[in-house]
Amino acid sequence: MSTPNTTRWIAFGLVGLPLYGALTFFSSLDPQPDPNTHYEAFSRFVTTNGYVLKHLFLTILGTIFGIFGSIALGAFLTRSRAGRMGLVAMVLTVLGYCLFLTWGGVSTFATPQEGQAYLAGIEVFHELPTILANTLQGATMVVSILLGFVGNVLLGVAVWRSGILPKWAGALWAFAPVLMYIFGLVYAMTIGAQATPPTVPAGAVVLVISGAWIAWSALSRPSSAEAVGAAAAQPRVR
Repeated sequence: MSTPNTTRWIAFGLVGLPLYGALTFFSSLDPQPDPNTHYEAFSRFVTTNGYVLKHLFLTILGTIFGIFGSIALGAFLTRSRAGRMGLVAMVLTVLGYCLFLTWGGVSTFATPQEGQAYLAGIEVFHELPTILANTLQGATMVVSILLGFVGNVLLGVAVWRSGILPKWAGALWAFAPVLMYIFGLVYAMTIGAQATPPTVPAGAVVLVISGAWIAWSALSRPSSAEAVGAAAAQPRVR
């Protein structure tokens, strides 16, 4: 495949960025009840068909789009002034997303079974002692969040420094994880929310705007072949 065609395919891959933001936004609506205080309501919530469908086609699929978009962005930035930073940020982000898919899959397919067991009368299910799998799941969750946070912030900084993509699109992309994670943590600590805080859908909207801006800017750029052709078509000044 020629270089211009490769560049165009990479630019198309950037469409995964706004798709990730859009699916994350819809997946964060209608948060689940707090299992620590309303376990029966939580059990009824997670055993609905809508729960598993939302997690599968919004949360999981959105993360897959995020992986594709991050890889495309890292590849696109290789020809910029922030190429090395873009690649490092891409690796961190993709690693975080991949780790998220492990416990995201547990939430999608195993949590409904837990809720069904409780509703069937096995009320001690959620009171079982912690085993190694629970500990590793919690650790994986923390590591995936940290990697995703750091990687996405660095991706935004790389876009800002690239010189080939809009600076403020990069600033918005770097701000989105701060809004979703840092502000979300502050909200949970102060307001006491145990479900998805409103900062998460707000951050997802920022991802949609920034991702669409980045993708549109990349798709609007002429390929190298077009640029050379345009330069050759210009009349020479004698």
